[in-house]
Amino acid sequence: MDITSRLLLFLDVAERGSYAKTAELRNIDRSVVSKQIAKLEKELEVRLLNRSTRAFSLTSAGVEVKRRAEVLRDNLRETIQAAQSFHSEPKGLLKITAITSFAKNVLQSVIDEFQTLYPEVVIELHMEDRLVDIVGEGFDIAFRSGQLQNSSLIARQLARNRPVLVASPQFLKKHGEPKTIEELQQLPAGGYATETSRIDQLKYVDNKNQSQMMAMNCIYYGNDIDLVVHKALSGSIYCKIPMIHITDEVSSGRLVAIMTDLKLPSYPPFYAVYPHRDMPIRTRLFLDVVRDHIGEAPPCWELNIPGHDKMYGHQSELTWPPILVG
Repeated sequence: MDITSRLLLFLDVAERGSYAKTAELRNIDRSVVSKQIAKLEKELEVRLLNRSTRAFSLTSAGVEVKRRAEVLRDNLRETIQAAQSFHSEPKGLLKITAITSFAKNVLQSVIDEFQTLYPEVVIELHMEDRLVDIVGEGFDIAFRSGQLQNSSLIARQLARNRPVLVASPQFLKKHGEPKTIEELQQLPAGGYATETSRIDQLKYVDNKNQSQMMAMNCIYYGNDIDLVVHKALSGSIYCKIPMIHITDEVSSGRLVAIMTDLKLPSYPPFYAVYPHRDMPIRTRLFLDVVRDHIGEAPPCWELNIPGHDKMYGHQSELTWPPILVG
């Protein structure tokens, strides 16, 4: 490992605050990280880290070296991108991170199409619902839902993200189709739950254009929306989901859109997020294919729901507190 590589390794350690996290990121042993940082300090003849048994902090020299290492990383990335821009055909690794809904329902099809057009590009897709450090973890592009958290990144809005309430015909035959919020509140529902959040309330806009929330009678939770859809198909619950998760379930009649006169605010829209405006050609072409696949408004997935344009009050401009991306 040369001094440039050690500087970039030091930058990873400084940004993550841990040898162990850096070793996991790089898929190397923790002892390798420790030895290489020690070698770097010896080469520079300066201590970069104040170490204790449980943690470390940057010395004054470490702060300055970290700042210059960030510049080095940016310059190296820009140099590689400049060289790649001369390729007549895109090639190399394209590293992508995306939230689950977008990865499953959009990107899988796009990747097949893209690699047919550009077979020399290798795709590495990470499906993550956590906030990802796009720059620090080396991603070329991310697909997220929500407002940009890191102002140094570039974000391009791709499509709106509207909700739909669905239930199966069997469910409606057993319980009857709800006509009011009060009736809906009594019906067994499905919710979404992760280690850090639980979504079991229905947010809507009343006849006075006021935001309201209804506690759903959830008898089932899934940490993946597709699990909740599968449960709704069984006839035991209704659920509120993003339209992007609907394929042919509504058009085939296996699910029915319910309470379509209710005004439902949209989820935060989908964005493409990337580190620099000067993208490598493979990243730019991939984004072009994604945009072509989605199409102009309405996005392609809404076309799977007959009458989507007359549902839920067209409240695309009304969103609830945003999810941050970046």
